[in-house]
Amino acid sequence: MNSPRTRFYRDKLHGKIMGVCSGIADYTGVDVLWIRLGAVLLTISGLAGITIPAYIIIGLFAANKPEHLYGSQEEQKFWQGVRQSPARTAREVRAQFRDIDRRLADVEHYYVSSNPRLSAEIERLR
Repeated sequence: MNSPRTRFYRDKLHGKIMGVCSGIADYTGVDVLWIRLGAVLLTISGLAGITIPAYIIIGLFAANKPEHLYGSQEEQKFWQGVRQSPARTAREVRAQFRDIDRRLADVEHYYVSSNPRLSAEIERLR
């Protein structure tokens, strides 16, 4: 997974302070409100000694999200799925290709069965 779409980025465009929570939300596909609420709860619960420095370190060292990283909302959801479960995404893509292959075979069968000249030509190619 060396694609720039599978890396973690700070999302300064949708961020409030440094864009870390927004970047985590973009990376995981979880709503940013829940990420921010979790960060606040961790800070309040006595883990401020870990949460605040971790936030600052991530904010300083994480790269900014490129402006045109995703072409559409659908592409963004796809890449979030890849980051969450690459094996499941690969299975889904293979299933989509199998479905396309099946549909193409159906189209081929329809045209070949109604056109004997085309059928003979395809058989010669095999």
